[in-house]
Amino acid sequence: MSGKLNSSFLTGNALSRRDALKGIGAAAAMTTAPGFVRYAQSQPSTPIRIGFQAHRTGIGAAYGRWYERTTAAAVKLINDGGGINGRPVEIITEDDGTDAARGAEVVEKFANQHHVDIVYGTLFSHVVVGSAPAAGELKIPYYVVSEGYHVASGQMNRWVLQPGITDVRAQCHAVAPWISQNVGKKVTMIYPDYAFGHDHRDFFAPAIEAQGGEVIAKIAIPPTETTFTRYLPQIPPQTDVIYHVMVGPAVLTFVKELGEFYGGGGPKLFGFIDSLEAVDLRSPGLEFLEGSHFWEGMARYRQTDASEHEIAYRDTVGLDDNGASVNDKRDVSTAGHMFGCWETLHVIKQAMEAADYKGPEDRARLVEATEAISELPESLAHPQGDKIFDGKVHQVFGRQNISLVENGTLKVVHRTSIEDGRYESDTDYTTQPL
Repeated sequence: MSGKLNSSFLTGNALSRRDALKGIGAAAAMTTAPGFVRYAQSQPSTPIRIGFQAHRTGIGAAYGRWYERTTAAAVKLINDGGGINGRPVEIITEDDGTDAARGAEVVEKFANQHHVDIVYGTLFSHVVVGSAPAAGELKIPYYVVSEGYHVASGQMNRWVLQPGITDVRAQCHAVAPWISQNVGKKVTMIYPDYAFGHDHRDFFAPAIEAQGGEVIAKIAIPPTETTFTRYLPQIPPQTDVIYHVMVGPAVLTFVKELGEFYGGGGPKLFGFIDSLEAVDLRSPGLEFLEGSHFWEGMARYRQTDASEHEIAYRDTVGLDDNGASVNDKRDVSTAGHMFGCWETLHVIKQAMEAADYKGPEDRARLVEATEAISELPESLAHPQGDKIFDGKVHQVFGRQNISLVENGTLKVVHRTSIEDGRYESDTDYTTQPL
């Protein structure tokens, strides 16, 4: 069955910011399987405890800082609107150090010491891969805000879900046609040498080949590398496009050294915003990026056609028009990814209400209720845009933004459709026992 919010809240029709902020307290729109109805009976007042696996330290610290801020803003909004099933949400945070082994320890600590209802939040794919077995063994729902293909691939288990952000395979599939038509066809890829980078390596090559293009070189760089000059001479001279997706604290060094290497010339550039998340585009040495393009999950800079839902989301999180903190313009956000925290928390709310979740004994019902969700209309709960959740693969599919660096800012010049990123998969987690 389906439930509906106020029509303007769901469809993106004009509404006041006050109405948008109030609207999130209403029941989220949902499409659920038979049996997952929302119950009106009274609920206990004890908090729903969500264990937030945060990258407070390690190479993911910049993301972790903004993931925490987005999480806090979303939870405050949910609680101000009545919480979940009439209960407040409480976030219990543990630092995973952006480390796979520590991530698994954190999941166990959440379950056995903090006694949380669910675990949520991590980004870096090696941490997700390292933590997922613990979630499966402990039978605790693990909602990740990552981008790797590891969830949809079937590599995880039924307790691991990614309902708030698209994966690399879908992103590559969606942007490849535009790159081929507008940037070039002979591509050199530069990517981090771990699971997230390997997803780009494995999925962009066939996607560009399907458009008549070719990946002529693949340059893998250790994610802890601090200088990149020894890798850049490996770029073949016949390269039309450098496809770059780097992460970690040295990303500013990477893009600066790339610019110095070519001296303002060289191949065209198509980057994933990961290479510049939390970095000011007007930093000295980045002038060479003018005219290049980036993938963005959600636009960092407020666009002229931004929806009321997006504006309300940005205001609530505390973003200025340039995608920096309203309290400090030097504190640049990870806007391209952190919206996934906001959207995932609202999926959790939707699923818990559909399952009439009361406590850990309902965890299996919660997983099934999440799997039963299909359409996620654009709304304040989903300000990045419409999405479709595939319960079999535990992965959401949505739109991608391609942005042009123009006058030191990012201007969205193309937005893909949801179908542009869809792909066939043999994964079906729903066949696994809970």
